[in-house]
Amino acid sequence: MPNEDLARLISNIALSDRKAFVVLYNQTSSKLFSICLRILKDRTDADEALQEVYVKVWQRSHLFSAISGTPESWLATIARNQSIDMIRMRKPIASELDEVFDLSDQAPNPEQATLQRDTGRTIDLCLDELDETRAEAVKRAYLDGMTYQELADRYAVPLNTMRTWLRRSLIKLKECMER
Repeated sequence: MPNEDLARLISNIALSDRKAFVVLYNQTSSKLFSICLRILKDRTDADEALQEVYVKVWQRSHLFSAISGTPESWLATIARNQSIDMIRMRKPIASELDEVFDLSDQAPNPEQATLQRDTGRTIDLCLDELDETRAEAVKRAYLDGMTYQELADRYAVPLNTMRTWLRRSLIKLKECMER
Protein backbone atom coordinates (compact mmCIF):
# COMPACT_ATOMS: atom_id res chain seq x y z
CA MET A 1 0.00 0.00 0.00
CA PRO A 2 1.46 3.42 -0.95
CA ASN A 3 2.65 5.72 1.84
CA GLU A 4 0.02 8.32 0.93
CA ASP A 5 -2.75 5.79 1.52
CA LEU A 6 -1.24 4.75 4.86
CA ALA A 7 -0.89 8.39 5.88
CA ARG A 8 -4.54 9.00 5.00
CA LEU A 9 -5.59 5.93 7.02
CA ILE A 10 -3.64 7.18 10.04
CA SER A 11 -5.22 10.62 9.68
CA ASN A 12 -8.68 9.02 9.59
CA ILE A 13 -7.82 6.94 12.66
CA ALA A 14 -7.00 10.21 14.44
CA LEU A 15 -10.63 11.12 13.75
CA SER A 16 -11.73 7.80 15.40
CA ASP A 17 -12.52 6.08 12.07
CA ARG A 18 -12.82 2.38 12.98
CA LYS A 19 -13.02 1.23 9.34
CA ALA A 20 -9.70 2.98 8.59
CA PHE A 21 -8.22 1.23 11.63
CA VAL A 22 -9.33 -2.20 10.36
CA VAL A 23 -7.89 -1.50 6.91
CA LEU A 24 -4.59 -0.29 8.44
CA TYR A 25 -4.43 -3.40 10.60
CA ASN A 26 -5.06 -5.71 7.63
CA GLN A 27 -2.40 -3.95 5.55
CA THR A 28 0.37 -3.71 8.16
CA SER A 29 -0.11 -6.35 10.86
CA SER A 30 2.01 -9.08 9.23
CA LYS A 31 5.02 -6.79 8.81
CA LEU A 32 4.74 -5.37 12.33
CA PHE A 33 4.29 -8.88 13.75
CA SER A 34 7.52 -9.99 12.07
CA ILE A 35 9.36 -7.03 13.65
CA CYS A 36 8.01 -7.98 17.09
CA LEU A 37 8.81 -11.65 16.58
CA ARG A 38 12.36 -10.93 15.42
CA ILE A 39 13.05 -8.93 18.58
CA LEU A 40 11.11 -11.02 21.13
CA LYS A 41 11.77 -14.48 19.62
CA ASP A 42 8.48 -15.79 21.03
CA ARG A 43 5.14 -15.90 19.18
CA THR A 44 3.01 -15.33 22.27
CA ASP A 45 5.05 -12.30 23.29
CA ALA A 46 5.01 -11.02 19.71
CA ASP A 47 1.20 -11.32 19.61
CA GLU A 48 0.94 -9.39 22.85
CA ALA A 49 3.34 -6.73 21.60
CA LEU A 50 1.42 -6.38 18.34
CA GLN A 51 -1.81 -5.81 20.25
CA GLU A 52 -0.12 -3.05 22.27
CA VAL A 53 1.29 -1.54 19.05
CA TYR A 54 -2.20 -1.07 17.62
CA VAL A 55 -3.51 0.32 20.91
CA LYS A 56 -0.75 2.93 20.68
CA VAL A 57 -1.53 3.59 17.02
CA TRP A 58 -5.17 4.23 17.95
CA GLN A 59 -4.20 6.49 20.85
CA ARG A 60 -1.34 8.37 19.14
CA SER A 61 -2.45 8.60 15.54
CA HIS A 62 -2.97 12.35 15.99
CA LEU A 63 0.80 12.69 16.63
CA PHE A 64 1.77 11.27 13.23
CA SER A 65 3.17 13.77 10.77
CA ALA A 66 4.05 12.83 7.20
CA ILE A 67 6.69 15.56 7.29
CA SER A 68 8.71 13.76 9.98
CA GLY A 69 8.78 10.38 8.22
CA THR A 70 6.93 7.70 6.34
CA PRO A 71 3.92 5.94 7.86
CA GLU A 72 5.75 2.60 7.57
CA SER A 73 8.74 3.86 9.56
CA TRP A 74 6.43 5.39 12.18
CA LEU A 75 4.58 2.08 12.61
CA ALA A 76 7.82 0.07 12.59
CA THR A 77 9.29 2.34 15.26
CA ILE A 78 6.26 1.82 17.48
CA ALA A 79 6.55 -1.97 17.03
CA ARG A 80 10.29 -1.96 17.71
CA ASN A 81 9.98 0.23 20.81
CA GLN A 82 7.09 -1.81 22.19
CA SER A 83 9.08 -5.04 21.75
CA ILE A 84 12.14 -3.58 23.44
CA ASP A 85 9.99 -2.25 26.28
CA MET A 86 8.59 -5.76 26.81
CA ILE A 87 12.10 -7.18 27.04
CA ARG A 88 13.03 -4.52 29.60
CA MET A 89 9.91 -5.22 31.66
CA ARG A 90 10.76 -8.91 31.99
CA LYS A 91 12.02 -9.42 35.49
CA PRO A 92 13.96 -12.52 36.43
CA ILE A 93 12.09 -14.98 38.58
CA ALA A 94 13.70 -15.75 41.93
CA SER A 95 14.48 -19.33 40.87
CA GLU A 96 16.35 -18.01 37.83
CA LEU A 97 18.52 -15.90 40.11
CA ASP A 98 19.55 -19.04 42.00
CA GLU A 99 20.66 -20.67 38.75
CA VAL A 100 23.12 -17.93 37.85
CA PHE A 101 26.60 -19.30 37.38
CA ASP A 102 29.41 -18.30 39.70
CA LEU A 103 31.75 -16.18 37.62
CA SER A 104 34.71 -16.21 39.97
CA ASP A 105 38.18 -15.47 38.65
CA GLN A 106 39.97 -18.72 37.81
CA ALA A 107 43.40 -17.09 37.65
CA PRO A 108 45.76 -17.98 40.48
CA ASN A 109 45.84 -15.56 43.39
CA PRO A 110 49.14 -13.78 44.14
CA GLU A 111 50.26 -16.45 46.61
CA GLN A 112 49.59 -19.26 44.14
CA ALA A 113 51.35 -17.34 41.37
CA THR A 114 54.43 -16.91 43.58
CA LEU A 115 54.45 -20.61 44.44
CA GLN A 116 54.18 -21.52 40.76
CA ARG A 117 57.09 -19.23 39.88
CA ASP A 118 59.14 -20.69 42.75
CA THR A 119 58.30 -24.22 41.60
CA GLY A 120 59.37 -23.31 38.07
CA ARG A 121 62.67 -21.95 39.36
CA THR A 122 63.18 -25.06 41.50
CA ILE A 123 62.63 -27.32 38.50
CA ASP A 124 65.15 -25.30 36.50
CA LEU A 125 67.71 -25.57 39.32
CA CYS A 126 67.14 -29.32 39.63
CA LEU A 127 67.46 -29.79 35.86
CA ASP A 128 70.83 -28.00 36.08
CA GLU A 129 72.02 -30.72 38.49
CA LEU A 130 71.45 -33.41 35.83
CA ASP A 131 73.92 -34.31 33.11
CA GLU A 132 73.36 -31.90 30.20
CA THR A 133 72.24 -34.58 27.71
CA ARG A 134 69.90 -36.19 30.20
CA ALA A 135 68.35 -32.84 31.17
CA GLU A 136 67.84 -32.07 27.49
CA ALA A 137 66.26 -35.51 26.94
CA VAL A 138 63.86 -34.93 29.85
CA LYS A 139 62.86 -31.53 28.45
CA ARG A 140 62.32 -32.95 24.96
CA ALA A 141 60.28 -35.87 26.31
CA TYR A 142 58.08 -34.02 28.78
CA LEU A 143 57.91 -30.52 27.34
CA ASP A 144 58.21 -31.12 23.59
CA GLY A 145 56.38 -34.47 23.59
CA MET A 146 59.04 -36.50 21.82
CA THR A 147 58.65 -40.29 22.09
CA TYR A 148 61.24 -42.60 23.64
CA GLN A 149 62.06 -43.94 20.18
CA GLU A 150 62.57 -40.44 18.74
CA LEU A 151 64.87 -39.59 21.65
CA ALA A 152 66.80 -42.86 21.31
CA ASP A 153 67.34 -42.12 17.61
CA ARG A 154 68.35 -38.52 18.32
CA TYR A 155 70.96 -39.47 20.94
CA ALA A 156 72.01 -42.66 19.11
CA VAL A 157 71.36 -44.96 22.07
CA PRO A 158 69.23 -48.12 22.36
CA LEU A 159 65.57 -47.61 23.27
CA ASN A 160 65.93 -49.29 26.69
CA THR A 161 68.91 -47.07 27.51
CA MET A 162 66.79 -43.99 26.77
CA ARG A 163 64.04 -45.32 29.04
CA THR A 164 66.58 -45.87 31.81
CA TRP A 165 68.02 -42.33 31.35
CA LEU A 166 64.59 -40.77 31.63
CA ARG A 167 63.53 -42.92 34.59
CA ARG A 168 66.71 -42.20 36.58
CA SER A 169 66.54 -38.51 35.65
CA LEU A 170 62.98 -38.24 36.93
CA ILE A 171 63.97 -39.96 40.19
CA LYS A 172 66.80 -37.42 40.65
CA LEU A 173 64.44 -34.54 39.86
CA LYS A 174 61.92 -35.81 42.40
CA GLU A 175 64.60 -36.09 45.10
CA CYS A 176 65.86 -32.59 44.29
CA MET A 177 62.34 -31.10 44.41
CA GLU A 178 61.64 -32.68 47.80
CA ARG A 179 64.69 -31.04 49.41
